[in-house]
Amino acid sequence: MISEELLRKYARLAVRKGANVQPGQLMVITCDVRDHHFAELCTEEAYQAGAEEVIVNWSDENIEKMGYQYVATEVLAEVPQWAYDKREYLQNRGCCYLHIHSGTPGLLKDADPQKIKTVSIAARTKMKPLMEYTMANRGQWSIVALPSVGWARMIFPGLPDDEAVDKLTEAILKSVRISEDNDPVQEWVDHDEELDRHARILNDYNFHTLHFENSIGTDLYVGLVKDHNWAGGSCFTTNGVEFNPNMPTEEVFCMPERTRVDGKVVASKPLSYGGKVIEDFWFEFRDGRVENHGAGKEEDTLTDLLNSDEGSRHLGEVALISYHSPISLMNILFFNTLFDENASCHLALGRCYPENIKNGEEMSQEEIYEKGGNDSMNHVDFMFGTADMSVTGIKEDGSEVPIFRNGDFVF
Repeated sequence: MISEELLRKYARLAVRKGANVQPGQLMVITCDVRDHHFAELCTEEAYQAGAEEVIVNWSDENIEKMGYQYVATEVLAEVPQWAYDKREYLQNRGCCYLHIHSGTPGLLKDADPQKIKTVSIAARTKMKPLMEYTMANRGQWSIVALPSVGWARMIFPGLPDDEAVDKLTEAILKSVRISEDNDPVQEWVDHDEELDRHARILNDYNFHTLHFENSIGTDLYVGLVKDHNWAGGSCFTTNGVEFNPNMPTEEVFCMPERTRVDGKVVASKPLSYGGKVIEDFWFEFRDGRVENHGAGKEEDTLTDLLNSDEGSRHLGEVALISYHSPISLMNILFFNTLFDENASCHLALGRCYPENIKNGEEMSQEEIYEKGGNDSMNHVDFMFGTADMSVTGIKEDGSEVPIFRNGDFVF
């Protein structure tokens, strides 16, 4: 059981260094009802930081699951205008978002995949015009996690529930640099500086293409857009407010050129998507597009993802993470992208981040697309890093520079 002291430390970190709510700003918290106490602590912390107001959007994953069991597809897929208007209203007020995640991976494994696909596409299509607010860093946003019994059971299936939850709690706190005797906010200041150092080095090289190779079958060339910008650690809104979108994070990431990805990539970890867990999957790219794919489990779910829209068959992100990072060294498969993506180099199918191209936050999505960035209703990360991953940077003149050897940065 997480102590009240550590829980308050976590709330302070999430509010002050994650979403970094500003004096006079609206904060919107989304979380499952099981996490109501942590939401209360975050709310209190936000008001102490000077928030104008805190609004909490509650959910219940078990009730959501019942919806997929009992409610007709056409009813679930109808996104009411008031839902759109509410989110637009919050963003027009310049809100910041804090998302508290504790969902159970694979909760919807027995649900109708076609229903899940239809409902998901309907929601993302309706809300797509509002995605720019977070994708282009118009306002701060941050995702943190808490343990739940269902999640802990999946990671530690042989333990009693209370022991499994305690072990997951310990892993989560370690991943976000919280201990009994430290100041996690200062720890994150130092961590952000180190990630920024890697990003600066990569930007100075200005690579044209990255070449990934490992022993499980990945042999992939990923072209980078012209005027790309590597980022990592904390981000800044268009108004200059610093925030950390993902806690934990170990990545530096960039924008692939939509039509310059070729070769095969083999996933090194399962992917939890749409309530399902996809395992043992791979993609083959030609001219930037996924032309072939396969999976050992839930291949239909993977196919549905790719067929969501054309942009879902192209990459929107490439991220570099040392294999021997703190999360990777825990040797825990979290079945949660927030954690697993930070244990491994990863790619993302779908929409790109405007911050990964110079002056991207000032461009429209159409302008970014013209420069080679990808557009989609999706942004789905999957992991492919391994202990023997080799990454080579290829410059415009064809010269090569080692970036990773044996899974880690060489600089």
